[in-house]
Amino acid sequence: MASNRKESEMAKKQTMTLDQALQVILATDGENPLRQMLEWMVQQALEHEMGEHLGADRYQRSDERLGYRNGHKTRVFTTAVGDLNLLVPQDRDGTFSTGLFERYQRSDKALALSLMEMYVQGVSTRKVASITETLCGRSFSSQQVSKLAAELDEKLEVWRTRKLEADAYPYLFVDAMYEKVRENARVVSKGVLVVMGVNLQGKREILAVRIADTENTTTWSDTFRDLKARGLTGVLMVISDDHEGIKAAVSRHFQGASWQRCQFHFLRNILPLATKGERKALHSRLRAVFDSDDMEMAISRVRETVAFYAESRPKVAEKIEEGIEDCLACFHFPPAHRKKIRTTNALERLNEEIRRRTRVVRIFPGEASALRLITALAVEQSEEWETSNKRYVDWDKLEDWVMDNNMNVPWLSGARHWPFDEPVEPAPDREPARA
Repeated sequence: MASNRKESEMAKKQTMTLDQALQVILATDGENPLRQMLEWMVQQALEHEMGEHLGADRYQRSDERLGYRNGHKTRVFTTAVGDLNLLVPQDRDGTFSTGLFERYQRSDKALALSLMEMYVQGVSTRKVASITETLCGRSFSSQQVSKLAAELDEKLEVWRTRKLEADAYPYLFVDAMYEKVRENARVVSKGVLVVMGVNLQGKREILAVRIADTENTTTWSDTFRDLKARGLTGVLMVISDDHEGIKAAVSRHFQGASWQRCQFHFLRNILPLATKGERKALHSRLRAVFDSDDMEMAISRVRETVAFYAESRPKVAEKIEEGIEDCLACFHFPPAHRKKIRTTNALERLNEEIRRRTRVVRIFPGEASALRLITALAVEQSEEWETSNKRYVDWDKLEDWVMDNNMNVPWLSGARHWPFDEPVEPAPDREPARA
């Protein structure tokens, strides 16, 4: 009886307008209004998706109709605001399949699999074991976990090796982080290499995610070589921190492109050289350099700053002279783009989400488990950027700037290859990985 009553209530909600749904939700005592609102919205999305699939809405007469509805099946969809009790539409021919759950639960599957792997291997902490039993129950075997992991890994591998279709990726953001992984009964630190590009629609896209024993010239060269083999071209600027391996690999694989040293990382490296009482003033001076209207003003402010610290803090003056020029490469690009391309902060949202999820696991049961979860998060972030109406940068601004400043950009005149896009060569003998 309770089940029938719930289905009846949900069926009513399918036909409610937004105003009607709000009135019902806000008048209900003891319920989470956010959960109820999300439940109503997702239900409407499912009904709309079925209408698109059939070519006609409920009870609509149309020559474009491709089939007919055939009731619903219940589905509980777990979200951050609680469980959503949904009715998934069915059609008579059984051809309808919603992509809604797959998209939003991919990373949750990867996280659950990491926890389950730890559980069956007997390496989980009491806290992780408790979370695993709550999320997944106790009734799963190592064979079931392996099967689920293989299915998800196959889909994620297709995404990691996909062909890059954009004609050019003018801006490339490069970053790395480290995760702890169990390997041969030891806990080791593994580098997670991430590359993000901005395409000609002005939208961000995660282009590469890979795990390496260490972060050096060889691992970054392998990453860039693989990206070029998959179709990466048209890079005007690479943005990263001051890692020697990244710089060497960029110099080798993207000749003719600019390298922008992340201004945030530069500030973080310089400020500790001053006393605590001096750091605020130093920070303000360097920010004034970075916020200059043009390169001429920036260089003038750099000279003033170096002169100011030359006697009192010679190390500060020396470090600024040595490294700040690489932080100013963004001034060779449109003013409207500079704040977006002067740091690696564009990747920070993904990095924060990765850290939030990996804190639950703490130590991954294996490299494949870490790669699975991080890739799943990267896929979801990329899809979010792709489907958003917002653009990270306005591509027209770059095109106008290139024309006005007579920059040599081959793909603007129809060519599709840069001088650095040489045929993919066999990988050379690798340098030994250094921890």
